[in-house]
Amino acid sequence: MPSGAAKSARVRVGVDSGGTFTDFVFAAHGKLHVFKLPSTPADPSLAIRKGLERIADLTATDLTRLDVVHGTTVGTNALLQRGGARVALVTTKGFEDVLVIGRQARPELYNLNAVNPPPLVADGLRIGVAERVTCSGEVIQPLSDSELSRLVTMLKKSRVEAVGVSLLFSFLHPEHEERIARRLEELGVPLSISHRILPEYREFERTSTVAINAYLQPLMGTYLNRLAQPPQAARKTSRNQTTKNEGPQFSLRVMQSSGGSISAQVAASEPVRTILSGPSGGVVGALRAARAAGFANIITFDMGGTSTDVALCDSGGIRTTNEASIAGLPVAVSVMDIHTVGAGGGSIARVDSGGSLRVGPESAGADPGPACYGRSFLPTVTDAHLLLGHFAGAGLLGGEFVLDQSRSEQALAELALNMSRAAKRTIRITEAAQGIVSVAATNMERALRHISVERGRDPRGFALLPFGGAGGLHAVELARALRISRVLVPAAPGALSAIGVVVADVIRDQSRTVMLEVGDAKEVALEQAFKEMESAARSALLSEGFPEARQRHERLLAVRYKGQSFELEIKSTKGNIAASFHRAHQTRYGYAQQGSPVEIVSARLRSIGVMYRIPERRMRVTRKRVVAPSRYAKANLGGKEVRVAIYRREDLGAGMRLRVPCIMTEYSATTLVPEGASAEVDGSLNLIIQVSD
Repeated sequence: MPSGAAKSARVRVGVDSGGTFTDFVFAAHGKLHVFKLPSTPADPSLAIRKGLERIADLTATDLTRLDVVHGTTVGTNALLQRGGARVALVTTKGFEDVLVIGRQARPELYNLNAVNPPPLVADGLRIGVAERVTCSGEVIQPLSDSELSRLVTMLKKSRVEAVGVSLLFSFLHPEHEERIARRLEELGVPLSISHRILPEYREFERTSTVAINAYLQPLMGTYLNRLAQPPQAARKTSRNQTTKNEGPQFSLRVMQSSGGSISAQVAASEPVRTILSGPSGGVVGALRAARAAGFANIITFDMGGTSTDVALCDSGGIRTTNEASIAGLPVAVSVMDIHTVGAGGGSIARVDSGGSLRVGPESAGADPGPACYGRSFLPTVTDAHLLLGHFAGAGLLGGEFVLDQSRSEQALAELALNMSRAAKRTIRITEAAQGIVSVAATNMERALRHISVERGRDPRGFALLPFGGAGGLHAVELARALRISRVLVPAAPGALSAIGVVVADVIRDQSRTVMLEVGDAKEVALEQAFKEMESAARSALLSEGFPEARQRHERLLAVRYKGQSFELEIKSTKGNIAASFHRAHQTRYGYAQQGSPVEIVSARLRSIGVMYRIPERRMRVTRKRVVAPSRYAKANLGGKEVRVAIYRREDLGAGMRLRVPCIMTEYSATTLVPEGASAEVDGSLNLIIQVSD
């Protein structure tokens, strides 16, 4: 049965593939179940397939009954590590170097030696074709058959693995790109066509997006095909019957960067939409937990093994942008407004040439991992927390993953020695560990300020929602630094990204450049653009099993003052559009030019296939009481050793108050509540921490 079409015996599964662990969440009998497996960075599909087979056994079903939604980092890692395909770019003659020229914006204004990242397409593979369309869509130089033949011959000799096509003003006159696409099909390689992926103006951003898409297509297509296909050998099902399946073994969808899932086929053809796949699942899960707990404004704080991702969500929901930059490359498709820093549990600590302590962005990952994983002597943030007693001797994954403290001590002893030489005084091993935690916290605090204070938002009006395996260890101190009064630690925080993936709706984003001045009586053209996009979206969602009753279509406008370079997105598409834009501009920039003409640049449509909701537990709290911990232990907090209460999350019920300072352990994460704060469990079994100085 198509995903989302009706309630059935199928099992919904969320998979979040991280740098250290791969998280699995599956819904069975109205409840969510969570477990983790070590990631397999060389081939993430290995850990995923192992986890899916485990779910099939636990639910006494077969892989063919699983509806899997996958949050992946394959595209992100390929961009960061430049591990994509050999790709060619076809563009209008004279515009072959638009990827190199870019914009005049300089990320390092006073650095005379700044070097931009090299383009994804090499010089000899950026090919111009003789054709030209004006800004009004008029053809002034037709595309000839001889030019197409020359292009095909050149590409065959180049032996490229994918081709991107981005002609000037193709969003107004797509016929030339369609002709090129038809001729290039004989190459047998993936094609990225700009008017299909991003029919908007701004040739640099559009071309960059198309180039990224082409760069990732072969890798993503191969990965998803390998993941969905069964192994060659027959395998035994949970009923001990030997079978040999033909075709995909389970339904597969992929989380996209804007907060919803898309089919594996769309993800393979448009992988540029998945480059923030994993982090976006976390924001969806965080917002779900916050709304259930009655919180309107939150700042999400996802600290995993490799990086930390932060985002701001207010009463309007998740914030998205079409002006993102990934690995220094502009991406103009809709993505969540997430800021990432290289600070995670696996971030490696070192002393730099100037004698300063540095933490990250290099990470030990899953292999070899931090020193305490038993396969390296790399001092990391996780090792520092271990030596400071912040894991309360419980290890990870509920004790399944035993930590090697002796290796951590050796790794940090070497680091402390290097720090002592630089400081010309003796640095104790606990000082080195505390230094690692402090430097990592400073990096994360900077990220939180970037998405709040630096954008005119007062963090004091928000709650901090930490998740990821290590988020709860830093949350209270970060909240104090930003003067945030409350911290919400959701249930299963270490797997919240996978929870977000499994509960996310199906989303399709479309856009059209219209260039209409508000009030010029051309708004019928705007309505026509929306109707065409809605018709295509309805058909696509119907084919995926969503009837009209389970579809929702949201109209958005990209608007600016005439002559401005960039737009603001507003939700008002009818009535006084200009007044809505003035208010949005006032909120964002602190002023509005009431007398200036307002221009609608693009019409944008977000079409949602609404998934069936998984029931959420909510218990009524009739009275609150302080509960005794399971035991006490020693831990180093703020440079001094103190006695801390140790709680197991599975022992805590609604209305219970914790003694502080305390450490709360659970399967997927660890939470540290220092002195001066208070903590209690709400009706949804979230831990609510009241922060005070």
